[in-house]
Amino acid sequence: MTRLNRRRFLTIAAASGLAGTSAGAAEVATWRGIALGAAARMQLVGIDQMEADPIFRAVAAEIARLEAIFSLYRPDSAISRLNRNGALHAPPAELLQICSLSSTLHRATKGAFDPTIQPLWRLAAKAAALGEPVSNADTVRAHALLGWTKVRFDPERIAFETPDMAVTFNGIAQGFITDRIADKLRNFGLPDVLIDIGEIRAWGAAPDGAAWRVGIATPMSECCADRITLSNRALATSANFGTIVDAAGKRGHIFNPKAGVAAAHRRQVSVSAPRADLADGLSTALCAAEPWALDAALAEFPQARLEHLAV
Repeated sequence: MTRLNRRRFLTIAAASGLAGTSAGAAEVATWRGIALGAAARMQLVGIDQMEADPIFRAVAAEIARLEAIFSLYRPDSAISRLNRNGALHAPPAELLQICSLSSTLHRATKGAFDPTIQPLWRLAAKAAALGEPVSNADTVRAHALLGWTKVRFDPERIAFETPDMAVTFNGIAQGFITDRIADKLRNFGLPDVLIDIGEIRAWGAAPDGAAWRVGIATPMSECCADRITLSNRALATSANFGTIVDAAGKRGHIFNPKAGVAAAHRRQVSVSAPRADLADGLSTALCAAEPWALDAALAEFPQARLEHLAV
């Protein structure tokens, strides 16, 4: 059975002029609902509910719009239509942007970041749901479908060169969505914000005026492996065993695209970068990358930083 152990969505934003004011004394506006397929909560500190409601509506609408592009669970999403038909005409700009960044990450990580891993992930998830092992023959067939260089994209069309290919952007989409939420909040003039939807982005300061402090959770627990200060920066953590995709509990959800099996080089990687999409994609890739490729991949992105690694 597939198991997910990640808090999916929490946003805290502090209005200006709160330095020196205790968080308990400031007004707190709260929104609760569903986002990215899970329970969601947003809090705005220092803003009353009436002022906050338009912000909440704008953020919720942006999440819904992006889900309609990237969700593998919605048959009408752009990515579902691409996977079903093998091509997508007039693709959304956001899908092209994430394809472009995926190409950059694919090159920099020597193929460790590869969104065409979806056939292998789908095979493992199906077998887990049935309580059956994945056969070697099925693995070989699924592995033959992989290859990001076999995906063609331009403003007119995204298309697969090989029939039955499929992509997933689950290794980067949460970071991408985090950045788009950040852009929305900046448009509302909020100077101090912490966003957490599994990946984290922060700028400004916490409500008490101190720097934002964030924890890096260990796999399968709520304990913190480390705590770091985050300012005008994003943090992403990928944990191979954060999601289990086999009945025996031995296979994590991050696959090595070259080997065609669950990645075993690292249990968890946390990366910080100026934007969450880059941090997210790098943390995913570095879980799967060969041991010798880690330093070389990070060197391609001088503004990124390895914050935590568990082997």
